[in-house]
Amino acid sequence: TVVIDKGKVIFHGPPETLAATSADFEREVIRMMGGYEEKESQIAAHYIYRESTVEYPVEALNLLKMYGNFAAVKNNTFHIRKGEIFGLLGPNGAGKSTSFKMMCGLARPTDGTAKIMGVDIRKNPTLARSYLGYMAQKFSLYGNMSVRENLEFFAGIYGIPLAKIKERVDSIASYFGLTVYFDQLSEKLPLGIKQRLSLACALIHNPPILFLDEATSGVDVVTRKEFWCHLRALAKKSVTILITTHFMDEAEYCDNISLFYQGETIAVGTPAALKSQATAATMEEAFITLINRKDAESGRL
Repeated sequence: TVVIDKGKVIFHGPPETLAATSADFEREVIRMMGGYEEKESQIAAHYIYRESTVEYPVEALNLLKMYGNFAAVKNNTFHIRKGEIFGLLGPNGAGKSTSFKMMCGLARPTDGTAKIMGVDIRKNPTLARSYLGYMAQKFSLYGNMSVRENLEFFAGIYGIPLAKIKERVDSIASYFGLTVYFDQLSEKLPLGIKQRLSLACALIHNPPILFLDEATSGVDVVTRKEFWCHLRALAKKSVTILITTHFMDEAEYCDNISLFYQGETIAVGTPAALKSQATAATMEEAFITLINRKDAESGRL
């Protein structure tokens, strides 16, 4: 393993010479990169939450998506409470992103529906989407636009009045440390800064719900920790968060997890409950055990 920071090799050798476990290895890498001190999330500290009496801000109700005879998603149902971090966990091709697209109105369900703040996505998709901040898997940025222009564009499409856009853009840029990058094209930004910008664009209108589709893929461990610092703080401010991830340590941050496989939910619960169900010590072991158990039940093993 080679670890590089700021253009210099800071470690070269077998991982086990640095640490006994993957979690310890990550901690050692962070230490060699200068360490990480969790600070108060400025975006959460200044967040204006739109109060609501809706018990479940996000609901999937028997969602079904067919492509010919192939069921990409099969009767998916779950309910997410206010201020909950809910993770969709599953291998590539499990149907996580398809579920996401249906739930935010980007793909029409074959059957079933979703409700966002109590609004049926099929009956009133425009109103339902107005409650969402969405961060796509590949970052929903316009590469030929500057950081400022991206923020101004998303502020406009999310309905922030023209007279207030500059104030909002300036403030959220300062919370995310983006002011120094204002004039740079987003396609030229380092990956970690792109992630900050994408999250800032998703949050610029103070949405009560945040959808994050594999938002931390490819970023370094310190950037991921900063990202989760914001998410946990936002959840405490009652923001409801739906996230897909491939990182098992990130799954531990979720209040509840839906394990998705072959287009359907095969287990739902807290990380502790899923580990107990699989008699596993870690989420990675639980993930593998529950999928293998499903394959065995279905005759695929």
